[in-house]
Amino acid sequence: MPTMKELQERRDRMALLRSKLMELNEEALLENPQFAAAIQHQLDVLEEGLFEADEAATEPADGGLAGLIGIGEGAPADLSGVNQPTRVEEYDDEVSSERLLAVADLYYIYQMERLGVFQVILKLQELFRAGNVRLSSGRGAYSLYRYDRKRVLRYTRLDRMQAYRRVFGYGNVDPAPGAKANHQFHALFVNFMTQVAEFFRDKRISSVIRQNADDPSFGSIAVVRRAGLDLRNNLDSASYGHINVLRVEVMQLLDDAFHILESDDIQRLFGATDAWDVIEEVMRQHLGQPQINASQRNRMGIAGSEVLQWLSHPYILKTSRPEFEGLLVDIGDRAEEWVTSAQALGMMQQQPGGSGLPWDQHPARAGRNGRHARNGRYTQD
Repeated sequence: MPTMKELQERRDRMALLRSKLMELNEEALLENPQFAAAIQHQLDVLEEGLFEADEAATEPADGGLAGLIGIGEGAPADLSGVNQPTRVEEYDDEVSSERLLAVADLYYIYQMERLGVFQVILKLQELFRAGNVRLSSGRGAYSLYRYDRKRVLRYTRLDRMQAYRRVFGYGNVDPAPGAKANHQFHALFVNFMTQVAEFFRDKRISSVIRQNADDPSFGSIAVVRRAGLDLRNNLDSASYGHINVLRVEVMQLLDDAFHILESDDIQRLFGATDAWDVIEEVMRQHLGQPQINASQRNRMGIAGSEVLQWLSHPYILKTSRPEFEGLLVDIGDRAEEWVTSAQALGMMQQQPGGSGLPWDQHPARAGRNGRHARNGRYTQD
C-alpha cells in the first residue's frame, strides 16, 4: 500500500506525462485528432496497471491504523507518510449473459403475444372443435389437436403475463405474489434506443458538413455507454427466477403455433399465402381487430431482441472510442428500426426535427394497468 506522499507524487507525474505527450505531439494531433484518444487510452491502461499493483501488494495487518495515530517505532512523522488505499472496489457492471439472453427472447415473445399469435391459435381451436371451419384430418387440424393436448404441460397465459409485468413492467395483470413490476425498463429501453439512433444519425449528417466525418471519435459515446449500462443493470435484477425456463418453453410453443399457421389446410381456409396472412385474417374476421400492426410488431420484436442480445455481451464496457464505435455499428440500424416502429405505434412522440423524445423530466405516474403517463411523450403498451 503506497503512502499518501507516494500516491500524490504518482498522480502528479501522470498528469505531467499526459500534458507533455500532448505538447510533443501537437502537430500530429492537428492532422489526426483520433491520435489523442489513442494516447489517452494507453495512459489509462498504464495507470490502471499501477492501481492493480497497489491492490495486489501486502497491506499492514491493521490497515495502516497504527501509523495514522502514531503508534510504534515506524510511525511517520507527518501525514504524508501514512499508508493510503488507492481506491475501493469499483461497482461491478458485469451481468449474466445467460439471463440477458433470456430477456431478449422474452421481449420477442412479448411482441408476438401483442401481435395476437396465441389468440389466433386459441380461436382456431375453438372453431375447429365447433366444426365451424372446413378442417378435418389435414396437417393443420392434427397440429391443432396436439397443441391442445399439450396445454396442461406448459405455462399458462397468466404465467406469461406475470413474467412480462415483472421483467418489462408491461401489461395490466398483478405481478406474481412477492414480485414487483419493473416500471423503469421502458424508459431506460427507449432512452438507449434513442441514443444509439441519434449517434448514427448525427454521424451521417456530419458526412455532409464535416471534413473528417469518418473519425471514429465523433459523437459522444459516453451518453450511449451510460444509457446501455443503466439498462443492463436494471434487467440484471429483473431477470432472476423462472424466466430462463419460461422463455425456452414459450419459444417452443411459438414454433408450434407457426407450424399450425403455415399448414396448407389452415391457409386455404382464409385464402392466405403465409402465416402472417392467417393471423391478420383471423384477427379481422373472428376477433374484431381490423388493425393489428403486424409489420411494426414483428420488427420491434426482432430489433429489440437483437439489441438486448448485444447488451448481454461485454461490448458496452469498452472504453476505447474506436473499438466501442466499431462494436456499436452492429445495432445501429436495429435501433433505428425499433424507434421508427415505436413512433408508428404511438409509443414515442416524433418531434419536428425527426427525433423521438425518450421521456419527460416529470415523475412518472404508473396506474394499475402499467401505463406511464409522462406528459404524453410516450406510453407503455
